[in-house]
Amino acid sequence: MLKAGFIGFGRMGITHFSILNTHPSVEITGVCDQSGTMLNMVKKYVGVEVYSDYRKMIVEIPLDFVIISTPPDSHSEIIRFAIDNNIHTFTEKPFALTVADGQQTFAHLENKPLVNQVGYVNRFHDVFMEVKKLLNTGVIGKVKNFNSEMYGAIVLKDSKASWRGKRKMGGGCMYEFASHCIDLVVYLLGQPDKVVGSVMQSIYSSDVEDLVSSTFIYNNGIRGTVMVNWSDESYRKPTFIINIFGTKGKITAYKQSYKIFLKSNDQVNGFHKGWNTRYITDIARGVRFYVRGNEFTRQLDYFVDCIEQGRTDNIASFAEALKTDIIMEEIIKDTALSLATDDGAPQISPILPKSSRRSSIWKKIWEYLK
Repeated sequence: MLKAGFIGFGRMGITHFSILNTHPSVEITGVCDQSGTMLNMVKKYVGVEVYSDYRKMIVEIPLDFVIISTPPDSHSEIIRFAIDNNIHTFTEKPFALTVADGQQTFAHLENKPLVNQVGYVNRFHDVFMEVKKLLNTGVIGKVKNFNSEMYGAIVLKDSKASWRGKRKMGGGCMYEFASHCIDLVVYLLGQPDKVVGSVMQSIYSSDVEDLVSSTFIYNNGIRGTVMVNWSDESYRKPTFIINIFGTKGKITAYKQSYKIFLKSNDQVNGFHKGWNTRYITDIARGVRFYVRGNEFTRQLDYFVDCIEQGRTDNIASFAEALKTDIIMEEIIKDTALSLATDDGAPQISPILPKSSRRSSIWKKIWEYLK
């Protein structure tokens, strides 16, 4: 049996716990959280050891792996401690809040045979896995353009009380919401070579952005846009849309289905000329235990399988997540550059405010990232 410890026991920690608590190869032996009330409930009703200090838990309990579901600003520190104690690690996204921090954390692996994974759950979603396969077969030819969009009515007032509304703790639309959208682009199409025309805009929040948009440019000729808004009241629940245009056709994918338009028949994949629609019920593969979506169980079962099989070539590894971190940091820098070079532009981001006096762009970037 693999012995697991949980660090952070909020909404995502409880979700991961419920999934792994039913896994036949996993025994949960410890839970760490800052809430005394939560720890008392866990100790009383679940019967596992509880801690308020993750270091103490890792040192005192023999663990094979940990699940980290804490606010983003604490991820790097916890990951490093787990790696240094030779523990396999699954962490919620993002991997790190700065590229430099992520690279330093990644260096702690030092070729250690430790499984590492970041919770970019869309990589395990039935529809997007199918789209990935189709792109690999070249069904729509050479990809030329895409747009990736994500909307939701998540933040409809200034949430100063929560860490999600605090920039230094990793709050804001970029790391909490847009990261999923950006990572899916990396998964399907790879890491862009440049980002331009970026915007980070406040709608309700005073300290973080509620909207992120950017254009991705690839040296192989692909161009695409990302638009994410978590303050859109027209959506009842979070909605993801990605359109990918190729020389032979187009794919439009949602979480519930995908549509593919082809200029000619494709007998190999079973598509005819024109529009073809496939619903998730047509392609979904069942999982052993369902919570919130097949993808949540699939990503954790995959993580456990990698540990049992001694595989470190994880499709959602730290190395993959660092690509997304690089893009997010480039978007931040690109936004800062646009604000610094046009003194007459309106202030579109409270995070990078304009002043009457021009200040160094690198000072602005540092103030945001520190």
